[in-house]
Amino acid sequence: MKCIRFHEHGGPEVLRVEDLDIGKPGAGEAQIRHTAIGLNYIDVYDRTGLYPGELPGVPGREAAGVVTALGRNVRGFRVGDRVAYAHSVPGAYCEVRNVPVARLVKIPKGVADEQAAALMLKGLTAQFLLRRTHRVRRGDTIVVHAAAGGVGSLLTQWAKSLGARVIGVVGSEAKAELARKHGCRQVLLSGRGPLAPEVRRLTRGEGVAVVYDSVGRDTFMDSLDCLRPLGLMVSYGNASGPPPAVNPLELSRRGSLFLTRPTLFNYIGRREELDAAARELFAAVKQGVLRVGIGQRYALADAARAHRDLEARRTTGSTVLIPESARGASTPVWHAR
Repeated sequence: MKCIRFHEHGGPEVLRVEDLDIGKPGAGEAQIRHTAIGLNYIDVYDRTGLYPGELPGVPGREAAGVVTALGRNVRGFRVGDRVAYAHSVPGAYCEVRNVPVARLVKIPKGVADEQAAALMLKGLTAQFLLRRTHRVRRGDTIVVHAAAGGVGSLLTQWAKSLGARVIGVVGSEAKAELARKHGCRQVLLSGRGPLAPEVRRLTRGEGVAVVYDSVGRDTFMDSLDCLRPLGLMVSYGNASGPPPAVNPLELSRRGSLFLTRPTLFNYIGRREELDAAARELFAAVKQGVLRVGIGQRYALADAARAHRDLEARRTTGSTVLIPESARGASTPVWHAR
C-alpha cells in the first residue's frame, strides 16, 4: 500500500510517497482502509523532529475508514464497520493501517468520514479543553488563539454554545471574518501590537478566565498578561516554536495564575474516557453545535504541499488528505492558494 514517509527530519521536501507492506493485524488490532486522514500541526512537529521519533517515520495521528480485517482477541468491532481514531503513535498518512482497537471509535450515522477524520484529534482536543481542562460556563470570557483554524474554530463554536464570550485572535482580515462566523464576539489581529492591552480594554480591565494558546513562543507572555487573577493559561501547541521557560514567580505576580500544558492522550487514555469524549463530540456535531468546516482537501500524494500551506498559514478550518484508493470520480481534491 502507498504511504508518506520521511527518512530524515526537515522541511516538507523530506516527505516521500513509498510502498509499504504492513502485514496482517496483530492481536487486539484492526486493519483500517483509510477514506480520509486529518492534517494537524503535530504532523509538522513529527516531521521536523521537534517531537522525536524513530526513522523512517510516517506522519499522521488521526483518520477515518472501514475495518477490513481483525486480529485475535478483538471484541466490539466487525469487518465493514466505519471507524475513526486519534492515536498517540504517528502513522496515519497511508492507505491502510493496523490500529489498536483501544483507539478506535465507531462513526455514528449522520457523521461523514471526512468529518470524523477532521474531528478525532481536533474535536477531542476541543472537548477536553472546554469540558475538563477548564469547564467553560455561561458568563466566562475566554481568549482563543488561531480562532479560524481547525481546533480554534471548534473551540469557538462550542464555547459560544456553552454561553461564553469568545475573543478570537487570528492572522488576517479574511480569517477574522471566519472567526466571527464561528461565534467570536470580538476578533483581534495578531501582529498589530501587544494583545493584552486590547483584551484588557474589551474586558474593562478585568482580564479573561482562560486563554487557549496553540501558537507558543510568539504569544505566550502576552497571553499570560490577558488573564484575570486566578486565571488559567492553557498552552496546547507550538506553531511558532516552543514557549519560553517561565519562572513560577511570573505566575504569582500576575495574580496567582494557573498554567497547564495538556495532551489529549492523557485525557483519553482509558477506554471509558475515550468513549465518553467521543459520544459528547459526535452529539455536538449531530445537534448542530459544531459545524466541521473542511477548508482544504489534498490527495495523500500531495502531503508535502499540504504541509507547506499549513506552515504558511494559508489553510482555514480543517484539512484532510484523501488516499487515491478512496477517491471516486466525483471526489473533489483541491488545496489552498
